[in-house]
Amino acid sequence: MNPVKRPDRKEIPEGKIPCEYCPGKCCRYFALPLDTPETEKEFSNIYWFMLHDKATVFVDDGTWYLLVHTKCRNLDDATNLCLDYESRPKICRSYSFKKCEYEDHYVYDQYFELPEQVAEYAAVVLRDKKKGKGKK
Repeated sequence: MNPVKRPDRKEIPEGKIPCEYCPGKCCRYFALPLDTPETEKEFSNIYWFMLHDKATVFVDDGTWYLLVHTKCRNLDDATNLCLDYESRPKICRSYSFKKCEYEDHYVYDQYFELPEQVAEYAAVVLRDKKKGKGKK
């Protein structure tokens, strides 16, 4: 069986919105900005976040984020649309489908999927900082 190809944004019929063709990506995670880690303790905290199921960390334009892969309880599994659209939170109301992740072409500066990756990165950064090679 061939999966149905999702139309490009420009191919979406007038009067329809990308949400009607999307798997609800924006409703399947949340990301919170983090202070840029500079000490062993701060990297250790990020390592701890990463020990939790469905948590990753990414860096985009120099800002660190904790990314938690979890579905919103208001996302309808059958339609991938919001079950409580009219009274959704302000953060959802301010998110526009005109600039959403529909195309799925985003690449992060850095992406950590495993706590060990954070530990390896921290070891290098802290070593270089100790030697005076850190970024200024």
